[in-house]
Amino acid sequence: MSFLTSTTRQASRLLSRHHLPLPQPQTRCASSKTPFQWDDPLSSQSLLTEEEISIQETARSYCQDRLLPRVLDAYRNENYDRDILREMGSLGLLGPTIQGYSCPGVSSVASGLITREVERVDSGYRSGMSVQSSLVMGPIDQFGSKAQKDRWLEKLAQGELVGCFGLTEPNHGSDPGSMETTAKPHPTKKGYYLLSGAKTWITNSPIADLLLVWAKVDGQIKGFIIERAACPTGTLETPALKNKNGLRASITGMIQLDNCPVPAENMLDVTGLKGPFSCLNSARFGIAFGVVGALEDCIERARTYSLERKQFNNPLAKFQLVQKKLADAATDASYGMLAAIQVGRLKDSEAGLAPEMISMIKRQNCDRALHHSRTLQEIFGGNAVSDEYHIGRHVANLFVTQTYEGQSDIHALILGRAITGLQAFF
Repeated sequence: MSFLTSTTRQASRLLSRHHLPLPQPQTRCASSKTPFQWDDPLSSQSLLTEEEISIQETARSYCQDRLLPRVLDAYRNENYDRDILREMGSLGLLGPTIQGYSCPGVSSVASGLITREVERVDSGYRSGMSVQSSLVMGPIDQFGSKAQKDRWLEKLAQGELVGCFGLTEPNHGSDPGSMETTAKPHPTKKGYYLLSGAKTWITNSPIADLLLVWAKVDGQIKGFIIERAACPTGTLETPALKNKNGLRASITGMIQLDNCPVPAENMLDVTGLKGPFSCLNSARFGIAFGVVGALEDCIERARTYSLERKQFNNPLAKFQLVQKKLADAATDASYGMLAAIQVGRLKDSEAGLAPEMISMIKRQNCDRALHHSRTLQEIFGGNAVSDEYHIGRHVANLFVTQTYEGQSDIHALILGRAITGLQAFF
């Protein structure tokens, strides 16, 4: 007698002793009511509200109609058009979770869906938008005074002003606690600070009107909003970093400060790493959605190519290894989207979320998107080298997304610390 049969008989005797009916096995329909959709295998769309679906459709239409036609030229020439932020602002895509100031105040999931659609076109476009929304508008909304919000948020939301976020330094990278940039009280001008130091790999810095820079004041990290137009000659330089291998459709540069005067009223009301880290967590959340969009574009392009391209008198899509590559990629894209939606719901809930959750989805989705985009490249053979097939561009971009906003191994250590209670950073 098998264990299952024995257990079933025991359950039958127990239930009959208490005059309870034995549960009957569930019957299943021969055909499912929900057909399998290759582009949404686990039906993540069913988890979205009508408003979120509408926002996603608006973002997708804009990205496919306005961004996709210019991405190849932008990538080839490292040319970022700042009018893109004006266009996004006109549709309410900037600072989407902020209430007021021409911002729509929508859910975190809706915000993530926007980044998904933008990165479906290019990670560089999403990077420029994320900096504006999460890393500049976010901290002003969260830590800024009413005067700061009134002065800058609406103009940033409309794309009239461009912002950048200055945290990473040339000598320290993922160790912002060792920051060298300093802010000291102005020796002669009351109510002003002098900022000196350097930041690097700063998206939008060469074109930014507002530069949110983190600096140490008497050893404590503080955030300052620098207005380019108010900086004396020689105190602020933002040279572009050219000849990048990835994110070429965005503009990246440095921030070089030499006794740059900033009024004290431009200081944010937050002290320590809590300030920049809370902003980065918001950006990382968006990245977790965005990289899924990039991977989904790779899946769609690889699927289309494999159906149209014939080898040995058969379409590539008929071969087992090609189908396995597509199945693996679609599985991880679906899992990643479900995880991102779950974290988004928690982010907006009363209970909130643990920051390690964002580390988990940022790390996992970036890692899997990079892995599968590289694998899907193989379906294109030598054609993957041509940028007209787009997948090589995605691969180059996804290497960067796996590296910035906390490199994948750093997020592994954050999770390891949460699991074990032991710090492994040093």
